[in-house]
Amino acid sequence: MEKAKHRSGFIAVVGRPNVGKSTLINSLIGQKIVIMSDKPQTTRTRILCILTEPDAQIVFLDTPGIHKPRHTLGEYMVRAAESTLKEVDAVFFVVDATEKMGPGERYILERLQATKCPCILVVNKLDLIEKPVVLPILESYMKAYPFAGAVPISAKEEVNLDSLLAEVKKYLPEGPAYYPEDMVTDQPERLIVAELVREKALLATRDELPHAMAVDLDEMKERPKGGFYIRATIYVERESQKGIVIGAKGALLREIGAQARKDIEMLLGAKVFLDLWVKVKKDWRNREGVLHNFGFE
Repeated sequence: MEKAKHRSGFIAVVGRPNVGKSTLINSLIGQKIVIMSDKPQTTRTRILCILTEPDAQIVFLDTPGIHKPRHTLGEYMVRAAESTLKEVDAVFFVVDATEKMGPGERYILERLQATKCPCILVVNKLDLIEKPVVLPILESYMKAYPFAGAVPISAKEEVNLDSLLAEVKKYLPEGPAYYPEDMVTDQPERLIVAELVREKALLATRDELPHAMAVDLDEMKERPKGGFYIRATIYVERESQKGIVIGAKGALLREIGAQARKDIEMLLGAKVFLDLWVKVKKDWRNREGVLHNFGFE
């Protein structure tokens, strides 16, 4: 019997903000690489995540949600998402099963018309709907675009993920792995650490500061007695926002630090001393020089 051929390829994961793209990738990879939040546009830059299995290596590109930009940062995010579509072997178009197809989905479907690679419809949040609702959702999307396949899933509950992987493997080219089998992302640890801090700050400030925050890692070094010392700065756009992040007598900043430290220790496999600061950088989302300093090319 002929041995199954090994396949490798790149998959763009696209969709409107907040449909669960990052949750899906973390669930597929089996560990937390991409930050999650119930706020849209949490993912700001393209993050490459690698799943290695005996028969295939699948490289997922988690993209910022495609949306109508409202500032220079938003324009960067949309460009990053749309450029990804030009350099992949297949696309996952992730939609939210609890919401009807709207202008946001149609906007992305228009962008997909320009791609020549197969696109798989991924209907997420299966855990939040009744089963009879699934078929009409699939039919409405299949009428709107010639998808290569469609798989309903729950990224959060990890339902049907094996079916999704089996479906996409059909479209991957034969070839060896691109990356070492123990590698799960191309992002340096420093960037993931900064993103974990930003995630906890987003969760802690809830609706008060949706996207006015950026995090920069000032220092990260091993301590002589073991573990890591990490100093990070949370940047906001206005003085009033600084007070919100710090909280009464520094309580909120301490909570952000405590929550972030847990995830960072899991990532690094070591004890962490996390030193957080908050600074104001006025209107940073519209300043190209500042965006460049924060790593947005």
